[in-house]
Formats: sequence, C-alpha cells, structure tokens
Amino acid sequence: MPEFSLHALNGSQPVNPVIPQFHSNPLACLSPEDREKFLEFGWGAKVSPRHATISAAIAYWLRAQPDTIAVECGCETMTYQELDQASNKLVAVLFEHGVRRGDAVCLYLRRSLEMVVGIVAAMKLGAAYVPQHVGVAPEKGLLHISKVTNAKVLLTLGEMADQVPVQPHQKLVAIDDVLAGQSSSPEAPDLFLQQVEPDDLAMILFTSGTTGVPNGVQVTHRNLANILLTAPGGLGMRPGLKVGQILSIAFDMAAWEILGALSNGATLVIRGKSIQETAEEVDIIVATPSILASLDHARCQQVKVAAVAGEPCPRSLADKWSSFCIFYNSCGPTETTIINTAEAHFPEKDVLSIGSPTPNNTVYILDDDLQPLPIGEKGEMWAGGDCVTAGYLANRKLTDERYRPDPFRPGHMMFRTRDLGRWTDTGELEHFGRVDDLVKIRGFRVELDGVSNALERADCCVRAVTLKLDDRNLVSFISPATACPEKAREQVNESLPYYCMPTVVLPLPELPRTPRGKLDKRLLHQLAQTHIAGEGVELN
Repeated sequence: MPEFSLHALNGSQPVNPVIPQFHSNPLACLSPEDREKFLEFGWGAKVSPRHATISAAIAYWLRAQPDTIAVECGCETMTYQELDQASNKLVAVLFEHGVRRGDAVCLYLRRSLEMVVGIVAAMKLGAAYVPQHVGVAPEKGLLHISKVTNAKVLLTLGEMADQVPVQPHQKLVAIDDVLAGQSSSPEAPDLFLQQVEPDDLAMILFTSGTTGVPNGVQVTHRNLANILLTAPGGLGMRPGLKVGQILSIAFDMAAWEILGALSNGATLVIRGKSIQETAEEVDIIVATPSILASLDHARCQQVKVAAVAGEPCPRSLADKWSSFCIFYNSCGPTETTIINTAEAHFPEKDVLSIGSPTPNNTVYILDDDLQPLPIGEKGEMWAGGDCVTAGYLANRKLTDERYRPDPFRPGHMMFRTRDLGRWTDTGELEHFGRVDDLVKIRGFRVELDGVSNALERADCCVRAVTLKLDDRNLVSFISPATACPEKAREQVNESLPYYCMPTVVLPLPELPRTPRGKLDKRLLHQLAQTHIAGEGVELN
C-alpha cells in the first residue's frame, strides 16, 4: 500500500502564538522586542475554513446551484448538476474496480471536462487524485508514479489510452467512454462523502523530476481547505465569477484554479491553445510571473483578481497588474500547499513583498542551526501550521530531511522551504529567491535574483534572469529582444558591487518557460553555453 502514514505529523491544534515551554526557550537568542515581533509577524490569523474538507465544499455547491455552469472548455459546458451526475457515474466504475477511501487514482490526460469529472469522482470516494499531463510527462515518469502510488485504476481519455503505460494489475479507464456509455453500475451512494476526513489525502503531486526521480507530495483535505476556503487564498472566488484554468494539471497551482473554483461555487474556464484568449474572458487568474508577463494586460482589464507564485515576481509586472485589479504576490512550495504567504500589492508600496502567513500558518526566518534571526536579517524561511503537507510518498529519508518538528509549536511540523527572506519593519516578507540561487562568484556571495532585479530596473528591460556559469562568471538573459544589454548592465553597475556584473547579457524575445510555466533555467544554461562557444566569448 502507499505510504499514507504521515498524518500524525501534522497536529490539528489551532495556531497559538505563545512561546513554547521547553527546557531552553527557543527564542532566548532574540531581544525582547524581536521576540514580540517574531510572534506577531510570524503567526497567521486563526480562522476556521468554511468546510473541513474540499469534498464537502464541492458537494455543497453541487447541490446548491445545480443549473450554474461549473466548467467551460471551448464550446462545451457542464453545469454543477451535470458534473454531479457524471462524477457519480465514474465513481460507480471506480468502486467496481476496487477503489476505496485512502487509495490513489492516477489521472493521465490533458485539460478537459473529463479531467474535472475525474478529480471530483476520486474525491467523492475519499481517494487521492494524482494528476499528470500526457504528452508532457515522460512515459518512464508515468510508470514510476503509478507504481509508487500503487494505483488500481488509471484514468485517461480514449484518444490517449495508447500513450499510458499500464501494469498487469492495473485497470485503464477512459473517462469519456464511461460518460458516453450506459452504466449498469448503481449510482454512487452519498455515504462516501461522509467518510472523508480532514487528514485524508486529497491529492498527490509529483515534482517535475528534473533533478532525478519525481517525488510525490501528499496533500490532505485539511491542507487544501485551509488555503482555498479562507482569505486571501480563496481569491474572492464565488458564484457568478469565472476562474481561468491555464496551468499544467500536474502543477500544484492548477489545484488553486480547479479546486478553488469548484469549492467556492465559481465557473472554471479551461483554456485551449491560447492563454491570452482565456485571460480576456475570466475574472480571476492564477499564474506564474513568467506566464503573466507573456500576456497583454491591456486586453485583460476585466480581470478582478490576479495572483502569482512559483518564482520571484518583477516589480514592474506587479505594478502593471495591480493598477487595474487586486494583485496578490505570494509564495510557497508544493510541500506547503500551493502558497503559505500572500499580500495584495499596490503600485505606491515601497516594497514588493510576498506578504505574511496565510491563516493558521506560520513562517520563521532561521539560520543554518534553526535558530531565529533578528527581525530584518536575511535567512531561510521555514513554514509551519496547517499548510504543512503529510510528507513525501514512500521516501522517509527525504521527509526527515525537509520536515522537522516545530520547536515553536510542540506537536506540529515545519517545512524547510529553501527560500530566502527577511521581515520588513511592518511585518511583511521580502523574498530573495532560493537558497540555491545564493552563489559564490570570485569568492563573494551573490544573490542571482538581486542581479536580475537590477537589470529589470532598466527602462528597456521587462524581465531578466541570471545564472552562474562558473566560479567567476555570471550570464544574464533579458527580454524583450529590443532590450539594450548595455543599459541593463549600467543598472547593475550603479546598484551592485563589481563582482555582480554579468559577463554576458543576452536579449531574447521572451524568456523560455517549462511546461509548468516557470523560467526554464536548464534551457537557458544550454543557450548560454552555445552562445559563448559560437561567439568565442572570453570568460574572466
């Protein structure tokens, strides 16, 4: 069976900003003023989600507004009642093939109405859905995921069935064939919904696997309800509003779109080939900064709320979108359930921050020895509270490395985000990129995102990314193609030490993105090496 045994790591006690009583006070290294701010800044509000599970939230809207459109996909639509009936039909088939509460159901398909039906059906059974985008994920990865989750059933679309690797003990089910056929199975009983508990797994999300074997992050209903059914994570989703579904279904932020819309009674609009066209017809957009930067914001003035996460956001992009809609800059790895900090940005703000902890969550700025740092000092962000997921599937070693007992809240766990941050005087978090992006050049510590931010201050430059070539050289890419490398370099020269100056600055029409919508740094490294070899660039 899958290793779904980590729920006890996350106690369900409410957030309580009181210094724990240990043999030694974990805040003893801080001044009295910083101790007070550590608790004031680091603890999110105590708020009860509107429903204890995402299953219960979706079930509420399936009954409350049967005639409202739940999902749009091109010219096809499905009402909440039709979604209820279609998912019940699929639940009966899953049940017939032995799927029960606590099992995993793999969804190997593409964006479609059937994708949403599959997600809702798995949740009605109390099973965890495991999404992967066929055509993007390699066959080897799909096989690994179906093995490690011990899935009995793989859900797909008829046209993709030949692309899905199936083991002898597994059943491949085409959702569109089930919905088109006449089912002889009884309709799904409602008792399944009553069996789902907050600490049951709702989904298992696998990393992209670019650094090795993909690791599955176990996300519970409590985790999801805590962000999607409270503010600001709910993004104001409600009946009558349209939410874009533009992200890869394997990406944790796609759950923000899909489950956020359905658990709040909104209409989910699934994109086709054009992200721009979808962005022009929806009220709420969730995206990475790289995707949002690719859109013509002048044609998206009807958007009411936009939220970004997944990578650092350029100030110019935040200012642009926040001038006409509510714009949330947020942060959080998959292991802390989509996001664990968020803040509405305004063009007149002094700092573009990632905000403060979302409800029932905590954020600590710690040093390498897990000691609290004084307010205002840079350190690594550790996340605690109800956002902390139930560990990696079948990987106890990695779980023990990244998930630790929370010394500030006994009985709870915290997660090492590997993001660098610091508190402002007003209790907001400034984000300085990943720990991996803090590199040494010529013996000096350089923050790669700091160099990129300096480049973006040039009037001609919209986006920038900086990479380490070797121990002495940096390379930067800027966009658009008309951006002037010399003007961009001037900004670095004016604001940063000499050793932060990129050896090469290359303009591109757009910075390439991965299938999950983040900057494709691997491809950029390859482009840099090709350029240097082809142009005969002399490195320092």
